[in-house]
Amino acid sequence: MTNLSKIPIYYSSILIILTATFVEAKPFESTYEPLPSENILISNANIYDGEGNEFLSTDLLIQDRKIVAIGEDLPINNTFKVIDATGKWITPGIIDIHSHMGVYPAPGVSTSSDGNEATSPVTADVWAEHSIWVQDPQYALALKGGITAFHILPGSANLIGGRGVTVKNIQRNTIDSMKFPDAPHSLKMACGENPKRVYGNRQQAPSTRMGNAAGYRKAWIEAEAYLSRLDEYEAKSEEAKEIGYKPQRNLEQDTLAGVLRGEILVHNHCYRAEEMATMINIANEFNYKITAFHHGVEAYKIADLLAENGICGALWADWWGFKHEAYDMVQANIAILDQALNGKGCAIVHSDDAIGIQHLNQEASKALAAGLRAGFNITKARAMNWITSNPAKAAGIYDQTGSLKVGKNADVVIWSKNPFSVYALVEKVFIDGATAYDRESNFEPASDFDVGIISPNKNRIEE
Repeated sequence: MTNLSKIPIYYSSILIILTATFVEAKPFESTYEPLPSENILISNANIYDGEGNEFLSTDLLIQDRKIVAIGEDLPINNTFKVIDATGKWITPGIIDIHSHMGVYPAPGVSTSSDGNEATSPVTADVWAEHSIWVQDPQYALALKGGITAFHILPGSANLIGGRGVTVKNIQRNTIDSMKFPDAPHSLKMACGENPKRVYGNRQQAPSTRMGNAAGYRKAWIEAEAYLSRLDEYEAKSEEAKEIGYKPQRNLEQDTLAGVLRGEILVHNHCYRAEEMATMINIANEFNYKITAFHHGVEAYKIADLLAENGICGALWADWWGFKHEAYDMVQANIAILDQALNGKGCAIVHSDDAIGIQHLNQEASKALAAGLRAGFNITKARAMNWITSNPAKAAGIYDQTGSLKVGKNADVVIWSKNPFSVYALVEKVFIDGATAYDRESNFEPASDFDVGIISPNKNRIEE
């Protein structure tokens, strides 16, 4: 062992500089601060709690940004605001696990089309949050549909497209102040047609599905070697670290190593059953876990395999047939997964669309109706999990939100009718116990961009 006291002073200084150079920073952490909250009693409501339960004519109590009680005749004092919800319904805030809002914002112009870094089949070094336009008007429209949080992913041009991020649906001027506190990053992967089409058209690999598989495996082999070097360094004594060299940081490998360490969740765009099975084989080969397959129109064919591996299916209710790999779907796809996974994974209704995200309650209703027609006994209370607690689990934020449980964030939606009705409207949305949207009082967020395009008539009224 080296005696550091015998190292020349000038050399010790160099070591200090080198060590400082490799101190791992944690950039881009969440700076989210909740809106001012209220203490609220929502009384006499019908409730779907996001855990598969239904409560009729029940009260919900919000205090200090948290849900503190659900029951009847809950005691309060005069500091509580009381909302009479007789005949109305309460649900957890809706969560979309697959969104491109912000990276493909409105207006849809090429200069703001920032979702695909289609310059290499593997771009694990890019982060979706560094493309997000925080003034995207689509956020406020999603809020009117009860969306309190959403997961923004890169597009599907690449085999490995980069990191995704989960955000609160609160109007902010920086992305860091929207980021959901302590939510893990995701890694967007894509199999099938998209990567092979994008790069095959450029006469480079991959141009086939076997080229796709080879590309993933090469990337993970490199990631294993990088992680091995990091682990070898971390295993050294502090003295040995001071006279050694830490492996040079590599942004692409940082992300892949994060997956191998279980710190970053894998969200995989994939349509066909045999390709999902291949992706599972690759995950098992390199000892990482796939959190969810997205789109998965053939997921029903391998529901047993998904259950065996504890993988969620984030699926559309009835969007299919728009290309060959999306052709072989059944409308009971989500219901089949719901019944087959049964706690070993989860079924999720996602949007992948800035309009669809505004109506996820209706998408869940369509998926439920298809399941009932297929003969499954699925309650509305269970189907509510598809757009609340299940996406929260897939985003790694279930401990904070996704269901109406005592101690969780008060992310709550009040509906005019049963949310599985096409006629149901969102009346109020609370995020961390603060009013984020109120239909009755026309209270809704507005970004600087929104304000800049307000009609002249609005200005005249104010004058």
